[in-house]
Amino acid sequence: MSFRARLLLGFVVVVLGPLVVFGLGIRRGIAGRLTAQYEGRVAALTDVIRADLERQSADIAGRLRALRDAAVADNRLRVAMLQGGAGEQSYLLDYAGNAMRLAGFSMLQVQDGDGHIVSSGHFRNEFDRLEPGLPRLLAAAPKGIALVRARTAEAPFLALARVDSFRLVGKPFTLVGGVTVDSAFLAHLAPDSALVVSLDTVERAEAPPPPPGGVVDSLVVPAVATDAARLVSARIVVAHSLAGLDALRHDVDRWFVVTLALAGAIALLLAGWLSLRISRPLTALAEQTARIDMDRLDVAFSSDRRDEIGALTRLLGAMTERLRAGAARLREAERRVAMGDLARQVNHDIKNGLIPIRNVFRHLAQVAREQPERLGAVFAERQETVESSVSYLEGLAGNYARLYPEPALGTCDVNALVTELVSRLGSSDPAVLRLELADALPAVRTDPLVLRRTLENLVGNALDALEDHPGGGSVTISTAPVAADGRPAARITVADTGKGMTKDQLEKAFGGFYTTKPGGTGLGLSIVRRLVLDAGGSLRVETKPGAGSKFIVELPCESG
Repeated sequence: MSFRARLLLGFVVVVLGPLVVFGLGIRRGIAGRLTAQYEGRVAALTDVIRADLERQSADIAGRLRALRDAAVADNRLRVAMLQGGAGEQSYLLDYAGNAMRLAGFSMLQVQDGDGHIVSSGHFRNEFDRLEPGLPRLLAAAPKGIALVRARTAEAPFLALARVDSFRLVGKPFTLVGGVTVDSAFLAHLAPDSALVVSLDTVERAEAPPPPPGGVVDSLVVPAVATDAARLVSARIVVAHSLAGLDALRHDVDRWFVVTLALAGAIALLLAGWLSLRISRPLTALAEQTARIDMDRLDVAFSSDRRDEIGALTRLLGAMTERLRAGAARLREAERRVAMGDLARQVNHDIKNGLIPIRNVFRHLAQVAREQPERLGAVFAERQETVESSVSYLEGLAGNYARLYPEPALGTCDVNALVTELVSRLGSSDPAVLRLELADALPAVRTDPLVLRRTLENLVGNALDALEDHPGGGSVTISTAPVAADGRPAARITVADTGKGMTKDQLEKAFGGFYTTKPGGTGLGLSIVRRLVLDAGGSLRVETKPGAGSKFIVELPCESG
């Protein structure tokens, strides 16, 4: 990830992170506070309903007392109950209905001491119906009030009822009266439209579960079971809808998303501007720095900025100045090393040219001592070797006169050059030189002098590797036609059975100035590699300690 991308991402996270936390906290705080307010309103309404029910109970009790007093003072009712004549009987049956309307009740029953209904506010035919449990359960209800399921000709309904009693001509009677508990009654209990009051008359031991998405409280009210045999618990449920809270949440979420988008856009724009202010000079510095190398140290670094980028620019300028000074010293050291390398290379090449001449003269001296009569014939045989070595030295002199000669490309017969080289070295060297030359080997296009120097170095190193080999060992020179990179080439292999080289020795051998021979320059293999590469060929080595070495040279053929 680039520096600019990191800066943009970090800036957005730093800006939006606290904003998200703040927004979520505000949303949660609003929800918590409103929910607490709703809970308080629901609890307050529950207390109001409880007080209202107590007031209703007291009002019902007062009206029942008034009816009781009126009944006690009603002589006609007394006569109807004692004598039971036809006219009085009709008065008795209609008494509860008339009294219910006068008292403002929704239900009214008059029962005797045995529980027989003597007058009903809704049905005359309920006369003498036995229902003793109702007065008893109402009397046993907490605070003497309970919900009762009353009967009418249309449909049953719930009534909030109380009981009272009186005595008439020595006989006990009870009055059961109440008011209707319907939707209007419940709506009257909840003046706020956000609060909903409902009645749960299902017989249960626990409060009903709250409706989803609301705040709920409930008030337990005693109720007479449908079989009028026991008291159960009904509940007046007060619920506050959370629709307002949900709407507020949606508004907060919408504006929060808008705020996040706006803040994110501002953060991206600001981060982009800052990143450009930082990344552009850094990119320019990187481009300037990329142009620096050992051959180009003239890149100028200057800045008038007083910030960290300016300090970095000036630091790079100072570093470039130190590099210029160091490069100058390095070039001087390289020049001195190159002069030493050149001197060693001249010494090495001259020694390679003098060795065949020295061997010829040693051979002539040996023949002069042992077979003087053959001296002329041997000289004639070896004269070509001397002349070839002299020509080689003359060619070297000409090349070094031009410091670095341009290769004289031409057609070169590899087999002939190898045969001539072996003929010069074979008669004076105790090592066994073996030739494995391929027939009809294509000619290569290279400088014959370059190829001769290459083979002389490789064969000379192979012969030197056999010095401590028991039995003398052998060196095999072989040629073969091959295809290199899809084009014809000639392969020259120089293999010895000497002591071989380790991996570390092989790496050092091609580095230059590394030798294991007394008086050696360590330039042989490095020169060979350079000559082969200049000729467009390749060189590889296969070696193992104690198993000898194999040097493989591949050169492109004339047809390639």
